[in-house]
Amino acid sequence: MPFLTAEDLGVPPLFNAASFFVDRHVAEGRGEKVAIESGDERVTYAQLLERVNRFGRSLRDALDVRPEERVLLLLQDEPAFAYAFFGTMKIGAVAVPVNTLLKEADYRHLLNDTRATVLVVSEALLPAIERIPRSEFRRLRHVVVVGRDAAGERLAFDRLLADASPDLSPEHTSRDEAAFWMYSSGSTGRSKGCVHLHHDLVVSATLYGGGVIRISERDRTYSVAKLFFAYGLGNALLFPLSVGATTILSPGPPTAANVYANIERYRPTIFYSVPTGYGMLLAQTRPESGAEYDLSSLRLAVSAGEALPPALFARFHRRFGLEILDGIGSTENLHMFISNHPGAVRPGSSGQLMNGYEARILDNDRQPVPPGEIGNLWIKGDSVCSAYWNQHEKSHDTIEGRWLRTGDKYSQDADGYFWYAGRSDDMLKVGGQWVSPVEVENALLTHPDVLECGVVGHEDKDQLVKPLAFVVLRSGIDGTTERGSELEQFVRTQLADFKRPRWVSFVSSLPKTATGKIQRFKLRELASELEPGRR
Repeated sequence: MPFLTAEDLGVPPLFNAASFFVDRHVAEGRGEKVAIESGDERVTYAQLLERVNRFGRSLRDALDVRPEERVLLLLQDEPAFAYAFFGTMKIGAVAVPVNTLLKEADYRHLLNDTRATVLVVSEALLPAIERIPRSEFRRLRHVVVVGRDAAGERLAFDRLLADASPDLSPEHTSRDEAAFWMYSSGSTGRSKGCVHLHHDLVVSATLYGGGVIRISERDRTYSVAKLFFAYGLGNALLFPLSVGATTILSPGPPTAANVYANIERYRPTIFYSVPTGYGMLLAQTRPESGAEYDLSSLRLAVSAGEALPPALFARFHRRFGLEILDGIGSTENLHMFISNHPGAVRPGSSGQLMNGYEARILDNDRQPVPPGEIGNLWIKGDSVCSAYWNQHEKSHDTIEGRWLRTGDKYSQDADGYFWYAGRSDDMLKVGGQWVSPVEVENALLTHPDVLECGVVGHEDKDQLVKPLAFVVLRSGIDGTTERGSELEQFVRTQLADFKRPRWVSFVSSLPKTATGKIQRFKLRELASELEPGRR
């Protein structure tokens, strides 16, 4: 498929992303259309524009934020996120949404790494910031609190909006200028700040939002993945606002009960989640009557974050009659670059290369591998970040020219579908043959007693690496030695013998990122604490 640049997609050299996602809707007659629903609040496109302008004016006039300065957003999924995100970009400053589930040490690092001069924080998240001595922040000048009137040095978000002018012209930024940063989710360790440009947002919204899910003004979107996550930002903000659709924002925890309640209340047409989220939905039935939850408003269900097991796809399809469109993206690329398409889903695969991107699967010598063989996935796309902030060597190791080294192991079949085999550092060499942890996990997940699992390498008494499975069982099932042996033999009936797990360790939960991705490096740490096995 041909590589498409921002210029190919019609993005002019002088371009401010806020104009595309916010400003134009009023001029195009959508001022009274609802842009955001959150709780009982409904925000029209005209109100969105006014509040984005007011926040941008507050930053520039009241808080003296200059172009290219960073504004850190520690915000729940609420309308204020949209006002702050686009208001920051509209004045030429750089918005930095960050994970809302981190600890004080992480926030100290992020505020100092970004050199943010302003922090916008939801009231519920403020205690984590207040526990950090102000003297430990190098550049921070202002803390703006969303949710209540603030005292002392804290500035109230609503008060700033009320005092600011609703008139704001966008800064004359370039399409190739930094617009926002997003920190990677850290599934392999400390997160890295991906520097994204104004045009990246349009490329992603056009190629996935328009090219794959065919989002339109009539759609209503609801994403379980939160806005601080690149996947959630595209789902719940960029895609709907690119076409004048409605987005449903929920600041609460994405429990199965909450998600079902939101779907039934707000009636979205497009639903986004992660494999763990779909597993949680399937694990819950209506307690009061046993009647099925009403998902009839949905025309599409989407999954990303990690590979969707075929067994999970099949169970969701049987129960609700909906295909889940699995795909793969990354924070570095902003959103998807490979995806299944409506009506052309191949369960267990990540789908096909999206229009506008190019892909290569190469061996360790950078030579193409034959179809069906596993290699390293490289992607070329104009939504790839320009660099990692303050990480010169990692930038060069990951981004070479226009090509992004994803760090994922993949194969491609004769029909062009891509099949995930794991991260490059997750693959196991067992008896001289490569084993994909994902393949073993998918086999385990077809067993009726298994809710979740994660597979890593573990040395036996001869210091040879073999598969070790950490397994979360369904409620009411005991993790006995006999059950472990049963699961080992179960995998043996489906896969080659050398791929079977030699040990099964039962756990109550798996370590995950805030976006639901298994943190295999933490599983490897757990495995290192176990005694060397006998097999």
